[in-house]
Amino acid sequence: MKDIWVEKYRPATLDEVVGQEEIVARLKAYVRAGNLPHLLFAGPAGTGKTTCAIALAREMFGETWTNNFAETNASMDRGIDTVRVRIKDMARTAPIGEHGFKIIFLDEADALTADAQAALRRTMETYTRTARFILSCNYSSRIIEPIQSRTAVFRFRPLKPEAIEAYLTRIAKAETLTITKDGMEALVYIAAGDLRRAVNALQVAAAVDATINEDVLYKAASVGRPELVKKLLETSLGGDFIKSRDALDTLLIEYGLSGEDVIRQVHRTVFDLSVPDEFKVRLIDRVGEAEFRLVEGSNERIQLEALLAHFVLVGQELKKR
Repeated sequence: MKDIWVEKYRPATLDEVVGQEEIVARLKAYVRAGNLPHLLFAGPAGTGKTTCAIALAREMFGETWTNNFAETNASMDRGIDTVRVRIKDMARTAPIGEHGFKIIFLDEADALTADAQAALRRTMETYTRTARFILSCNYSSRIIEPIQSRTAVFRFRPLKPEAIEAYLTRIAKAETLTITKDGMEALVYIAAGDLRRAVNALQVAAAVDATINEDVLYKAASVGRPELVKKLLETSLGGDFIKSRDALDTLLIEYGLSGEDVIRQVHRTVFDLSVPDEFKVRLIDRVGEAEFRLVEGSNERIQLEALLAHFVLVGQELKKR
């Protein structure tokens, strides 16, 4: 089921892409010119990188766009042999029809090894006449400098709430769904700028009920309610470690969150706490340390309880003020 609606409602043209108006305007200029350089799309997941690449190819090549558009996921085949054989074969093949070049889209290009990227750089240079590359990545810093200097870089930003709401409203209308006000607010919170995540959460919730509210969404998306996370932090800052530990159990057991899920929501919620900024700095510093330890394989229960214990100690200092 996952990603079915993402593909079903993927924008067919650049005009239908939401939330990336400046990038769309630049891409449409390439379409009008009938030419483009190598491109690098960098930004968080679910912000429209793949969608823009496909929409650009559709508008550039028309109805026969599939003949001159090749897509591959670099995270699945990340070695140097993939670049030297598979990608090179695609690049040196002449485009079909009257078009002067084809488009090769490399998704998750930051997963390519350094050797593979070096080989890709040479391929991009050699076959520029017959192929244009569009590289998509979450972290442009992981793309070697020689490739970055040969591409026009487009930086995608997380989508704003109004863009997410507009897109989800269109899907709800097409699928005859009713999204309540609190349901839409929950979708925006769950998305955190990632439209793909919001669409998938909506699809899962729609399988349960045609009326989408926050209760269905938070459980379907395995995301803790913001108010529960805030209560968890406020209870620990209030000095009651046992009650805050019980609230943590609710998130881990009832909502089925992982330790990293909890850490991410704690990080978002710290900024909403009514404490002086100097204390927020100390809390964020400890949240970052706990997240690092979880990523390195530490026991999530011990790390989360240690984080709550630190919040309790900070709360005691606040009371002395």
